[in-house]
Amino acid sequence: MHLQEFIDYLSYQKRFSAHSITAYRKDLETFWEYANKEGYTALNELNHLVIRSWLVSMMESGIEARSVNRKISTLKSYYKFLIREGKVEINPMSKIISPKTAKKLPVFVDKTHMENLFNFEVFEPGFEGHRNRMIMLLFYQTGMRLSELTGLKKTDIDFSNCQLKVLGKRNKERIIPFTLNFKKEIEDYIQAIPPEYTAGTYLFAQKNGKKLYPKQVYNLVNAALSHVTTIHKKSPHVLRHTFATHMLNNGADLNAIKEILGHANLSATQVYTHNSIEKLKNVHKQAHPKA
Repeated sequence: MHLQEFIDYLSYQKRFSAHSITAYRKDLETFWEYANKEGYTALNELNHLVIRSWLVSMMESGIEARSVNRKISTLKSYYKFLIREGKVEINPMSKIISPKTAKKLPVFVDKTHMENLFNFEVFEPGFEGHRNRMIMLLFYQTGMRLSELTGLKKTDIDFSNCQLKVLGKRNKERIIPFTLNFKKEIEDYIQAIPPEYTAGTYLFAQKNGKKLYPKQVYNLVNAALSHVTTIHKKSPHVLRHTFATHMLNNGADLNAIKEILGHANLSATQVYTHNSIEKLKNVHKQAHPKA
């Protein structure tokens, strides 16, 4: 199987995040459970027919094409590693075709709703309310990922140049600029942090100084957005989508948004142009006499 060797390769050479490694491991364990159940116990016994059978069984059980494609991607990486290490000679994934997925537009919060979030009394009085408001502002002002926000340290903020440093996917650092108005927001927040929260180095910490758990941040984002929007999904990633969509709608260059978001390829950023096109269609329908 060489599963642990592959996981070590992802961890120490590819420098994947803990979240990604967990997903890869789970996918491969699920695959091998299926293979063993079908009577296959060794790598040289497996072929493309076994893999196709596994994929079909998942789709018949109701698993979405998007999830199936992720598992295909995992197996492709796995077999690429096995071939390079000389563990197998034939790559069965060369005969596997990924199922088509329906393209979904990124969910985002309307600009008016975001303004309501910060203008109305959504957040509770006291430090934790102040902290939660600051978390929402930081997501919306920078488009950073959840893991980047929870790992953000006070020393990562460069106030003189109005920029901050985040550690993104595969431990890649990038710089995100912020405005002078937001600089004042950050300074006011840091000055308001009570002594019991300052034991650690993280910008957003628990009373013991340790960084916030991702689930804590997810829950507070969900609760805050519930005050201003009825969209089904209310998560930190929706705020990332919101940042990108609002930037694009206000004329920001697509390549600049790509750099701020930390996307490896422009194609990942181009998905936000579809939201802009939809907005143009709505304007056309409302304004054109023949619409």
